[in-house]
Amino acid sequence: MQQTTDLDRALGFAIPSRSARGRVVRLGPALDRVLAAHAYPPAIEALLAEALTLAALIGSTLKDPTGQLTMQTRTENGVVQLLVCDYRGGEVRGYIDYDADKLAAAPEQPTLFALFGQGYLAITFDLATTGERYQGIVPLDGETLSEAAESYFTQSEQIPSLVRVGIARDATGRTIAGGLFLQHLPEGEVGRERLHTRLDHPEWEHVEALGRTTGADELADPSLPLETLIWRLFNEEEDVRVLASTPLSRGCRCTGEYIASVLSKFSIEERREMADDTGFIQVDCAFCATKFPVAAETDPVA
Repeated sequence: MQQTTDLDRALGFAIPSRSARGRVVRLGPALDRVLAAHAYPPAIEALLAEALTLAALIGSTLKDPTGQLTMQTRTENGVVQLLVCDYRGGEVRGYIDYDADKLAAAPEQPTLFALFGQGYLAITFDLATTGERYQGIVPLDGETLSEAAESYFTQSEQIPSLVRVGIARDATGRTIAGGLFLQHLPEGEVGRERLHTRLDHPEWEHVEALGRTTGADELADPSLPLETLIWRLFNEEEDVRVLASTPLSRGCRCTGEYIASVLSKFSIEERREMADDTGFIQVDCAFCATKFPVAAETDPVA
């Protein structure tokens, strides 16, 4: 029998009788492409894998296909100086800037506080079709980045939520990550972008308790179809509606044309100052680690 492999996909579902909606995702090759560009140490790689999974979980709930979800940390005195991830149209990307010396002095499995110090997580929604922009900022408390994301929805959005992420390695040593995102909605609504609700519904307590039974091994198991994972959790509910599936991929929007358009805003004298000894301006994309050498003496958009 051929083994099922369910990777690089997000799947939504709704439980109308419990006024709840959810999302499950699993990342494989898309995640590997992001991580392979940087050769991060294990602790930083695991952190970025978790962050990318969260970006896919939260971003794939956007109804606007051109909308963007961005997650960014602000830190003080931690190992991690900057973490940025975003999601747009099924594409995820991200990178981490960290202090190698501080990481070397940290435990092999550093806590969230060791990684970020006094840190904050900002989550931003940009809805291109309406021009609206929403942002919330919460402290990086708790044991994981997932707990901080959960706090964002509880504190900033007043939406009871559950976020779980599991990370594992396959037989070839590549990272697999999966996640579950559950939310309680008012009056059975399942389609609004921005939602506000009370925090005292027994229906939510039931759904949350079921969601917490999900194991990290199930979330990151590529042989377990996402539909089966949903069924395992909620098969006793009277109505579980599986929604549209979204393919996921690694996406970076850096191009030679975009770099040229940015450099064209500088004068020839300024471009000469940016150039190296060979006369080229070396532009690096932090997301995909691609280098774009541009001749300083040449009009970038000519």
